[in-house]
Amino acid sequence: MIKQKPLQIFSKDADMGIDVVKSPVKLTILEMLRSNDMEFDEIVKNTGKSKSTISVHLKSLREDGIISYRLGESDSRRKIFYLNSKYLGSVDVSKKNEIEETRAEYLIENIVENDGDFTVLLFHTLRSMLIQEGINIDPVLHSTGIRMGQSLYNKLYDDDLEVFIGNIAEFWETKGLGKLSFKLGQIIKITAADCFECELLPKTGKPACYLDTGIFQALFSEFFGLPVRVIEIQCCTMGDENCVFEVEPFKPKEI
Repeated sequence: MIKQKPLQIFSKDADMGIDVVKSPVKLTILEMLRSNDMEFDEIVKNTGKSKSTISVHLKSLREDGIISYRLGESDSRRKIFYLNSKYLGSVDVSKKNEIEETRAEYLIENIVENDGDFTVLLFHTLRSMLIQEGINIDPVLHSTGIRMGQSLYNKLYDDDLEVFIGNIAEFWETKGLGKLSFKLGQIIKITAADCFECELLPKTGKPACYLDTGIFQALFSEFFGLPVRVIEIQCCTMGDENCVFEVEPFKPKEI
């Protein structure tokens, strides 16, 4: 049985309306354009579909405002297509099983009878329900984290890196987000204990701290004055005791 692809969700630039993309061919095109801008002939070659089929799908995606194109600098006959919308998430229609974190007994124990922050527990329950329904909002959380990190930067900034990361750690613990420790080097390693973002989420085998990842990305990009990449290499949802992030300079793909 062929596994059904998730339906991808994009926002339109003009009115922030939502488009749910269902066509497998369109999904393939959009997955490619998420990584690189591509010429028409490249899209045809990589999809294995006919030129007429690709033309129809590209026209539809352009009319929906999801993609656009520019003309080649050296040859105006070449059309180079690119994403014109923001990728928000996806819905995996195959995920229907109830998970432990949404059962009544779990909710009573962890929300009704728990002395912790009620709003944090509600956040975890909402994310668990979304996971159960196959709804992926990771891109939204990551974008939110970047916005939060940009807003926090001036409050936490110090020109001494040691003081700067100390300010981040103090903020994290004071706000009940967990306990951070840092290992400095060419790659900065951040270990988060008692991580608020994922501690109560189900074990999915995949990293889940996209909000934290976005915040760290924004903070260190601002501090170093250049883009950085933040990758979560360990997470409670992967069965790890703590969450671990690596911060490294962003290296663009060679053309």
